[in-house]
Amino acid sequence: MKIIRPRNNVIISLLAIIIAIVTILPIVFVFIISFSSEQSIVKRGYSFIPEELSLEAYTYLMASIDVIGRAFLLSLFIMVVGTALSLWLISTMAFAISRSECRLQKLYMLLIIIPMFFSGGLVASYVVNTQFLSMKNTVLALILPGACSSWYILVMKTYFKHQIPEELLDAARTDGATTLSLFLQIVLPLSKPILVTVGIFEAFAYWNSWYYAMLYISQSHSELYPLQYVLYSIQKNIEFVSLNDRISGAVVRQLPTESFRMAVVVVITIPILIAYPLLNKYLEKGIMAGGLKG
Repeated sequence: MKIIRPRNNVIISLLAIIIAIVTILPIVFVFIISFSSEQSIVKRGYSFIPEELSLEAYTYLMASIDVIGRAFLLSLFIMVVGTALSLWLISTMAFAISRSECRLQKLYMLLIIIPMFFSGGLVASYVVNTQFLSMKNTVLALILPGACSSWYILVMKTYFKHQIPEELLDAARTDGATTLSLFLQIVLPLSKPILVTVGIFEAFAYWNSWYYAMLYISQSHSELYPLQYVLYSIQKNIEFVSLNDRISGAVVRQLPTESFRMAVVVVITIPILIAYPLLNKYLEKGIMAGGLKG
């Protein structure tokens, strides 16, 4: 094993520290701005040392705690159910096309790859989801459209093909194992790194999603708004009121538009900051093992 020279080790360590600082600084900056008063932001702009601290942005959030709490639980439900469904759909398809005995392997690969380059478009997908599948104003509209990813199918297929020993599967078949029991009892337990990796990305996608709510959920069904769309709506309302007050000249107080925007980012990011360190070891293994090979 090649030993790294002390000088090179110092250089690499310094580079790692610089990259870590560059990565962490924006998060700290957003956190500080969320506690800055709107007046200090207007006067001095964004600053690491605000002229005046304020909890007004978080006060606005707490004023809507009932709506935000309900939206938080709904987003949590969507993330858990959506991630579980995504992992099931992706893993079963990936396992099927990773087996050489799959008769329609080439056809399935073609059907998976085509959507990566060509899409039916927004109008077509909207008509299918609302008219044919009747998903408008339902929780399904927030889960099903993003439940399966062609890219993750290919990544997981590569993992199954190169990381699951074929000899182990053959031995299980010899012992009378069915394809389903083979998949559930052998393949999935050996695939924790890639399952966690794909699951993390799918969970983050569901957690940060607000586009489907804007597209498929009408105002008369606002109880189906996820957290991100609720926070987005509150922010837009504050900006609208603030703009109209400035135009009319009836400004009584400066609404916390900028600090509120950063407070929203903090609230949305907290679950991600908590989950990532806990699952980081699986994420690294899954990314390395699931990389596409020639």
